[in-house]
Amino acid sequence: MSKIYMFRHGQSTFNKQGLIQGHTDSSLLTELGQQQAIDAGKKLADKNISLIISSPLKRAKETAELVNKSIGADICTDNCFIEVNVGEAEGISYLEAIQKYGEFYKNWRSNDEKFLDISIKGGESKRQVRKRIFEGLNKYADINKNIAIAGHGIILSQTLLGLGYKAVEINNCSIICLDFDGKDFTVDGFVD
Repeated sequence: MSKIYMFRHGQSTFNKQGLIQGHTDSSLLTELGQQQAIDAGKKLADKNISLIISSPLKRAKETAELVNKSIGADICTDNCFIEVNVGEAEGISYLEAIQKYGEFYKNWRSNDEKFLDISIKGGESKRQVRKRIFEGLNKYADINKNIAIAGHGIILSQTLLGLGYKAVEINNCSIICLDFDGKDFTVDGFVD
């Protein structure tokens, strides 16, 4: 049995400003976000992680690098773990999105499975995101190695939902642990 530790990036400048990020790559970690990443690294220091796979976005890569100071693993990037493409909503505030898209945006933000196939114009559906997450997990999972993935809120939430786990709030630098038995993934829980 091996472990996969998935963590969300630390607080970013867009998080602090209440802006929707998606694929936008101009958002960097705040001082708090950097400290959150260092603290996450300490929680993962004794987990025998041999590889960290990061989203290619700066906020996730910076988090991976800071976490890795406590781990000393190899790091690579993979688009399977990039945040959801939010299309024309990227870079606007959550309040603007609610004003512009109304109930549609609330449904898109919902974790209700009946809204899995909706997307904001120019963006991805959560079903599309979930598909690429599990393609990535299957690509890197190895019964003999523990790995970590530096990702984003929707990446972690869609992983949990895809494995039948209840919807939960994914805070900055939250860490979830998956078990891999050589065939299937199961949710072990959160790392505190």
